[in-house]
Amino acid sequence: MLEELKEEEIVNKVGGRFKLSTLIQKRLVQLNQGSRALVNIDTHDKMSIVLQEIVQNKIFLNLDNEVETADDLDTIVAAAEAPELDAADL
Repeated sequence: MLEELKEEEIVNKVGGRFKLSTLIQKRLVQLNQGSRALVNIDTHDKMSIVLQEIVQNKIFLNLDNEVETADDLDTIVAAAEAPELDAADL
């Protein structure tokens, strides 16, 4: 589990050690408050779950340093790409 933290790949993926630390801490809080895991791994170790979520690009920090999920990003992108309807289309 902690071996992943020693590798520069995960640090670079998130954008630095401070952001990695922030993402881990905030996601652990979410999991402790009852959020569901976004990966399927056979463990109850929340730190391992968070690291796998990061490695699998399931979570990231947004510009406000808040945890976002890949599903949240997909929803935002889909909404931005959806054509706007105006009165003439109805």
